[in-house]
Amino acid sequence: MKSLILAFVIVGLSALCTTESYAQVPDSPPRDAVYDRQHILERNTIPYAYVREADVMWMKRIWRVIDLREKMNQPFYYPEYPYSNWRNLITVIMDALKEGTLTAYDASSPTDEFLVPIHYQELMQRLERTETVQMQRADPPYDLYDTIIETRFNAMDVKRFRIKEDWVFDKQRSVMEVRILGICPVRDSYDERGELRGVEPLFWIYFPEARPIFAQAEVFNRNNSAQRLSYDDVFLKRLFASIIYKEDNVYDRQISEYATGLDALLEAEKIKNEMFLWETDLWEY
Repeated sequence: MKSLILAFVIVGLSALCTTESYAQVPDSPPRDAVYDRQHILERNTIPYAYVREADVMWMKRIWRVIDLREKMNQPFYYPEYPYSNWRNLITVIMDALKEGTLTAYDASSPTDEFLVPIHYQELMQRLERTETVQMQRADPPYDLYDTIIETRFNAMDVKRFRIKEDWVFDKQRSVMEVRILGICPVRDSYDERGELRGVEPLFWIYFPEARPIFAQAEVFNRNNSAQRLSYDDVFLKRLFASIIYKEDNVYDRQISEYATGLDALLEAEKIKNEMFLWETDLWEY
């Protein structure tokens, strides 16, 4: 009899311990850091200095391409998957477009102007296509058959960004400064055989509209993880490597239309040096 009572007591205590262990499950996961990171989440954009038209002594419009495969530009490409507030640049942009806090513009315009806005649903239909192509069987009788190829949007396919910017010399403040106007993600384009046929600009976004979003999006800092940067910091401080692929010209053509290979790189460097020399020639030392 005593053994039976003791068995009931043990079972009851086990059930009670199990109930208490379930009751102690936290409602939210524990903090995965020494402290709460609030600095980037509460950041605001630093306003631009006002520029009057009468004070603009000189201006040049430049188009650049940022290749995310370069080591300096890898913070734009990683992480592959979102981690807390840390996301790659294209994920930040796509999330903002989905939420309706950012506007995408058609990239088919040869002048790259912000003329035709695109709704998120229409944009995804363009990025994710379903095509029917004819294929030939590898075995006799080698007849043709239709197959459906679905192209799903993958953020990791975006390996380049184009930026459009204006370089302005303000004689009132005696400074040469740059203002980024737009950003365009670019991915490689393939034919039905899977062979590379070129690049595909996806859409343009207006950079001043995106600045509040970029200011609160975290970027990895190689030198100090306690001082994370934002994408707004990276663009304003020019913490990226880029190549000029177009300047405003009377023919409205890109460098690739009249120079290729090494000649194109030398032409881009020539444009960069001309801008540098123009600024330095203003001063007498």
